[in-house]
Amino acid sequence: MANHTADPVWRLRGIRGATTVEHNAREDIIAATEELLGEMIVRNDIDSQEVASAWFTTTPDLNAEFPAVAARLTYKWSHAALMCGHEMQVPGSLPSCLRILLHVNTTLRQDQVEHVYLRGARVLRTDLAEITEG
Repeated sequence: MANHTADPVWRLRGIRGATTVEHNAREDIIAATEELLGEMIVRNDIDSQEVASAWFTTTPDLNAEFPAVAARLTYKWSHAALMCGHEMQVPGSLPSCLRILLHVNTTLRQDQVEHVYLRGARVLRTDLAEITEG
Protein backbone atom coordinates (compact mmCIF):
# COMPACT_ATOMS: atom_id res chain seq x y z
CA MET A 1 0.00 0.00 0.00
CA ALA A 2 1.41 3.40 -0.98
CA ASN A 3 2.13 6.08 1.59
CA HIS A 4 -0.22 9.00 0.89
CA THR A 5 1.45 11.42 3.29
CA ALA A 6 1.71 14.75 1.54
CA ASP A 7 5.12 16.29 1.07
CA PRO A 8 5.64 19.42 3.15
CA VAL A 9 4.74 22.64 1.41
CA TRP A 10 7.67 25.00 0.88
CA ARG A 11 7.01 28.74 0.98
CA LEU A 12 9.06 31.91 1.05
CA ARG A 13 8.78 33.49 4.50
CA GLY A 14 10.02 36.75 5.95
CA ILE A 15 11.76 36.40 9.30
CA ARG A 16 12.47 39.55 11.31
CA GLY A 17 15.06 40.25 13.92
CA ALA A 18 16.49 43.24 15.75
CA THR A 19 19.09 43.99 18.37
CA THR A 20 21.02 46.93 19.71
CA VAL A 21 24.74 47.52 19.25
CA GLU A 22 26.83 48.81 22.13
CA HIS A 23 29.24 51.04 20.16
CA ASN A 24 29.58 52.25 16.59
CA ALA A 25 32.62 50.04 16.04
CA ARG A 26 33.24 47.42 13.35
CA GLU A 27 33.72 44.65 15.94
CA ASP A 28 30.52 45.52 17.81
CA ILE A 29 28.40 45.64 14.64
CA ILE A 30 29.76 42.30 13.45
CA ALA A 31 29.33 40.68 16.90
CA ALA A 32 25.74 41.90 17.25
CA THR A 33 24.91 40.73 13.72
CA GLU A 34 26.47 37.31 14.37
CA GLU A 35 24.49 36.93 17.60
CA LEU A 36 21.19 37.97 16.03
CA LEU A 37 21.64 35.87 12.88
CA GLY A 38 22.63 32.89 15.01
CA GLU A 39 19.45 33.14 17.06
CA MET A 40 17.30 33.59 13.96
CA ILE A 41 18.92 30.53 12.33
CA VAL A 42 18.56 28.28 15.39
CA ARG A 43 15.04 29.30 16.36
CA ASN A 44 13.73 28.86 12.81
CA ASP A 45 15.88 25.87 11.80
CA ILE A 46 17.21 27.78 8.79
CA ASP A 47 19.28 25.97 6.18
CA SER A 48 21.73 28.48 4.70
CA GLN A 49 21.04 27.08 1.23
CA GLU A 50 17.40 28.15 1.62
CA VAL A 51 18.14 31.84 2.33
CA ALA A 52 16.93 33.79 -0.69
CA SER A 53 17.99 37.21 0.54
CA ALA A 54 18.63 39.32 3.61
CA TRP A 55 18.05 43.00 4.21
CA PHE A 56 20.16 44.51 7.00
CA THR A 57 19.45 47.97 8.33
CA THR A 58 20.96 50.10 11.06
CA THR A 59 19.98 53.36 12.59
CA PRO A 60 22.11 56.15 11.08
CA ASP A 61 24.34 56.27 14.18
CA LEU A 62 25.77 52.84 13.21
CA ASN A 63 28.00 53.18 10.18
CA ALA A 64 31.37 51.63 11.08
CA GLU A 65 30.67 48.43 9.10
CA PHE A 66 28.12 46.76 6.86
CA PRO A 67 26.20 44.15 8.91
CA ALA A 68 26.14 41.85 5.87
CA VAL A 69 29.88 41.33 6.38
CA ALA A 70 29.03 39.06 9.33
CA ALA A 71 26.75 36.92 7.16
CA ARG A 72 29.50 36.51 4.58
CA LEU A 73 32.35 35.91 7.06
CA THR A 74 30.67 33.89 9.79
CA TYR A 75 27.86 32.08 7.99
CA LYS A 76 29.48 31.86 4.53
CA TRP A 77 26.44 33.32 2.76
CA SER A 78 28.28 34.01 -0.47
CA HIS A 79 25.39 33.27 -2.86
CA ALA A 80 22.41 34.82 -1.05
CA ALA A 81 21.48 38.36 -2.03
CA LEU A 82 22.47 40.63 0.88
CA MET A 83 21.70 44.33 1.16
CA CYS A 84 22.40 46.98 3.80
CA GLY A 85 20.73 50.32 4.45
CA HIS A 86 19.76 52.81 7.13
CA GLU A 87 16.44 53.01 8.93
CA MET A 88 14.34 56.16 8.84
CA GLN A 89 15.27 58.80 11.41
CA VAL A 90 11.99 58.90 13.29
CA PRO A 91 12.12 61.26 16.30
CA GLY A 92 12.27 59.30 19.55
CA SER A 93 13.03 55.97 17.88
CA LEU A 94 15.43 53.42 19.33
CA PRO A 95 19.08 54.39 18.68
CA SER A 96 21.95 51.99 17.91
CA CYS A 97 19.54 49.47 16.46
CA LEU A 98 20.37 46.80 13.89
CA ARG A 99 17.54 45.02 12.08
CA ILE A 100 17.46 42.02 9.77
CA LEU A 101 14.77 40.78 7.42
CA LEU A 102 15.53 37.32 6.06
CA HIS A 103 13.65 35.84 3.10
CA VAL A 104 13.84 32.08 3.58
CA ASN A 105 12.37 29.07 1.79
CA THR A 106 10.90 26.94 4.55
CA THR A 107 8.16 24.50 5.45
CA LEU A 108 7.24 26.61 8.50
CA ARG A 109 3.75 28.07 8.52
CA GLN A 110 3.58 31.82 9.03
CA ASP A 111 2.40 31.33 12.62
CA GLN A 112 5.41 29.06 13.29
CA VAL A 113 8.02 31.63 12.26
CA GLU A 114 9.87 32.98 15.28
CA HIS A 115 10.92 36.60 14.98
CA VAL A 116 13.85 37.46 17.25
CA TYR A 117 14.34 40.65 19.26
CA LEU A 118 17.42 40.84 21.47
CA ARG A 119 19.00 43.27 23.92
CA GLY A 120 17.44 46.74 23.87
CA ALA A 121 15.41 45.91 20.74
CA ARG A 122 12.96 43.87 22.80
CA VAL A 123 11.00 47.10 23.28
CA LEU A 124 10.20 47.13 19.55
CA ARG A 125 7.91 44.13 19.81
CA THR A 126 6.58 43.83 23.33
CA ASP A 127 3.86 41.56 21.93
CA LEU A 128 6.61 38.98 21.24
CA ALA A 129 8.49 39.48 24.54
CA GLU A 130 7.82 35.96 25.84
CA ILE A 131 9.06 34.39 22.61
CA THR A 132 12.19 36.46 22.21
CA GLU A 133 13.63 36.47 25.71
CA GLY A 134 15.28 33.09 25.17
